Amino acid sequence: MAPNTELIVTNMHRNFTGVSATATAVVQQQAERYRMRLAGRALPECPEPVSLWRAIQLSRAPAQGRSHVLWHVRRNNEMRAALWARDVMKLPIRIVFTSSAQRRHSAFPRWLISRMDAVIATTEEAAAFVPNVEAIVHHGVDTNRFCPPQDRAAAWKQTGHPGNFGIATIGRIRPEKGTDLFVDTMIRLLPDLPNATALIIGKATPAHRSFQAELQRRIETAGLSQRIIFTGEIAAARLPDLVASLSLLVAAPRYEGYGMTPLEAMASGVPIVAGNAGFFASFVGDNKAGTIVEKPEAAALATAALSILGNPMELALKGGNARNRAIEQFGIASEVDGIHKVYETLWDRG
Repeated sequence: MAPNTELIVTNMHRNFTGVSATATAVVQQQAERYRMRLAGRALPECPEPVSLWRAIQLSRAPAQGRSHVLWHVRRNNEMRAALWARDVMKLPIRIVFTSSAQRRHSAFPRWLISRMDAVIATTEEAAAFVPNVEAIVHHGVDTNRFCPPQDRAAAWKQTGHPGNFGIATIGRIRPEKGTDLFVDTMIRLLPDLPNATALIIGKATPAHRSFQAELQRRIETAGLSQRIIFTGEIAAARLPDLVASLSLLVAAPRYEGYGMTPLEAMASGVPIVAGNAGFFASFVGDNKAGTIVEKPEAAALATAALSILGNPMELALKGGNARNRAIEQFGIASEVDGIHKVYETLWDRG
């Protein structure tokens, strides 16, 4: 029986992270396009994964009509595994790495990246920090999975959270993600919006539980424990409905390589208020789909949020613009097509 695997996509992280989310959207599309296998950990609504050892076995000979088996990796441990298979086991593998970091990598990751056959950078800024860049391909969002509800007020009511509408931040609870900035912003904002509830969607790892506890004390002191709610991590399958129920997303990370949660909100018709991190300014497009705050401080974020939420026409306009920009400029199909061109280049090299 002829080998039939042309692509291995790795996911070797036990937690569902931002990298996992971007990989999931791509793999769901790629599963219909290639003779592929997911290796490592499961991803939502993706093919069942095989073990790393099984992926190596499947890579001993390329699929019919292909010069090599491509391994698409996104993390340091995945690069190491692919390099072992290619350089130590001498398998007919070529390795593609996606890089979104907009800062200089430390020495060992730099060496790993230098050994890749091709690098896909998610932005022009990210491309400046890595070698072997074959293409710049922006991450995309599945605009069928993340889409506006028929009735946002009813969707919010269905969540079971109090109030008439919701504001949220999404991501790990830690200083880098600006969770404390969101809390301080909501403490300033919510007294002016008595019908709003704020959600902090994500979990704190053990290293950041004391950080979360301090934020909870801050919220209690402000008398807002019933209106600023830590939801914990939300399962990937449930997240689209929750995002679609929101009226505004606030994203104020201190560092972000790219950032998918604003795109997911935009695809759901939810405008964003964000600091100028990651690729956020390009998402919003001259503040058409929300507001970029150059200095993400609580007072400025609260002012920007109130300007949108306090004006129903502005909220509707920016929500509509957000959905349109997500479809027209950041759809998942564009990302998958951009990646495919890199794959074809490697296969064509023979």
